[in-house]
Amino acid sequence: MSPFTGSAARTADWRHLRVELTDGVATVTLARPEKLNALTFGAYADLRDLLAELSRERSVRALVLAGEGRGFCSGGDVDDIIGATLSMDTAQLLDFNRMTGQVVRAVRECPFPVIAALHGVAAGAGAVLALAADFRVADPTTRFAFLFTRVGLSGGDMGAAYLLPRVVGLGHATRLLMLGDQVRAPEAERIGLISELVEEGAADEVAQSLARRLADGPALAHAQTKALLTAELDMPLAASVELDASTQALLMNGEDYAEFHQAFKEKRPPKWKGR
Repeated sequence: MSPFTGSAARTADWRHLRVELTDGVATVTLARPEKLNALTFGAYADLRDLLAELSRERSVRALVLAGEGRGFCSGGDVDDIIGATLSMDTAQLLDFNRMTGQVVRAVRECPFPVIAALHGVAAGAGAVLALAADFRVADPTTRFAFLFTRVGLSGGDMGAAYLLPRVVGLGHATRLLMLGDQVRAPEAERIGLISELVEEGAADEVAQSLARRLADGPALAHAQTKALLTAELDMPLAASVELDASTQALLMNGEDYAEFHQAFKEKRPPKWKGR
């Protein structure tokens, strides 16, 4: 994401999300607990635009995506979205579906790690948002459900058919996307859908701790690692090792690499600058 901006000012008020920034850690909370944080058109658009703004600013070094109340996110709001889409024409529907995909791309392409703090339901679009994150910290109440076929749509929504096989394998992904069955935390951990299973009620705290660790680390190295993980998913080995070589050569010219060497000689922790 380019850091160069045009005339638009930074957004001061996000109407559909709660956003907090503290020492390089952004916490973005889906805050419709009475609706199990069901997503609206505005929430999708805010997520897309927020991630773009934070990516350009380069002040955020880790982001926690959380849900308020009894669950993480129950997916798209049945009344606000499903009801409304029934009256849309094909062009409008394509615009909407492209926007939801842009949110997932923004999560995958932003230059900082994204940690989903999960509890309760993560269904439909909520499950895909969690899937797109770099880390999924979940407590035992977490249950995933990729519900798209249950409403008569393709299970390959918002990039799910691309991402899920790469996280859990084609066999598990076929079952989850085709049948739309619930996957509770123990099974999700077993098949690799969860990065870390924590005690009940502890997901937010552990996610914040992980975000702090990442934010205090070498931000440029993290950004490039994330970029390579995404870019190399579809590359042959020869192209991947060449891209790795080019990236390492650039980072070896960076301040953080030299700082590590100096810190090692002085027997102290490195003071990472993200440069």
